[in-house]
Amino acid sequence: MTGDAFTYHCFNCGFKAGWSPGKLLSGNTKSLFSWMGMPETEVQKLGLAALKEQQDIPKVKKELDFTLKEVELPANCRKFTEVVEPDEDFIKAVEYVLGRHMGLDWYDWMWSSEAGYRDRVIIPFYHDGRVVGFTGRKITDGKPKYLAHSQPGYVFNLSAQPYNRKYVIVTEGQFDAIAIDGCAIAHNEPNEVQIMRLNSLAREVIVVPDRDRAGAKMIKAALDNGWGVSMPPWGDGIKDVADAVKKYGRLYTLATILHYKETNQIKIQLLRKKLENG
Repeated sequence: MTGDAFTYHCFNCGFKAGWSPGKLLSGNTKSLFSWMGMPETEVQKLGLAALKEQQDIPKVKKELDFTLKEVELPANCRKFTEVVEPDEDFIKAVEYVLGRHMGLDWYDWMWSSEAGYRDRVIIPFYHDGRVVGFTGRKITDGKPKYLAHSQPGYVFNLSAQPYNRKYVIVTEGQFDAIAIDGCAIAHNEPNEVQIMRLNSLAREVIVVPDRDRAGAKMIKAALDNGWGVSMPPWGDGIKDVADAVKKYGRLYTLATILHYKETNQIKIQLLRKKLENG
């Protein structure tokens, strides 16, 4: 049996053997066809046909979700400047911000009199003028340290970056970002949407990781995306940007970040190893 009749017979046997058009021929399937007497040229034709059919199948592209929905802040949430009757808890919230050597005009610091939030400083998340999330940082002992409502793909303070700035500094936490008017990803590994948002600014990205092993993951993200990394020698006891601002002030901290910016991949790898080794 040769020609079209043979090919038809082998196709039918192929179906029974678990193979179908559009699926690449495995070695076992090819051996089966040869064992049945199909000429080698016919086996090769089937293999090429299967490969072509698979390549012709349209690839489904992964859709990235850039949607950021507007959300509500906790009840009775007010900016510091809008609190009419300050009580002891509110005063502690103000003292917490000032105690970190941050200005009250550096951000829209908020406070709520609601149970569960009155012992927290609330940081609203903005995007194009809309509130799209928030975090409440506990200022007294106890857990959880943060009560947050964040959406995947959000980059804190991104839409507030000045258009004429040639760089964007990326940190892990929101307090770090506020301290130097940069951006924060809220963890140590940016996701695909966050990476695209940062790159969409078309500016030089400088990552400033926390001084711990988890910070090495931020450095890896910088390596993967061609970003710069800065790890100024701030001294012992300073684990992040906010600590540096508290000790040295905002201008000096910014100056050191820019001065110690590194773009050489080999040197960045060494910085990564330094954090990984503790």
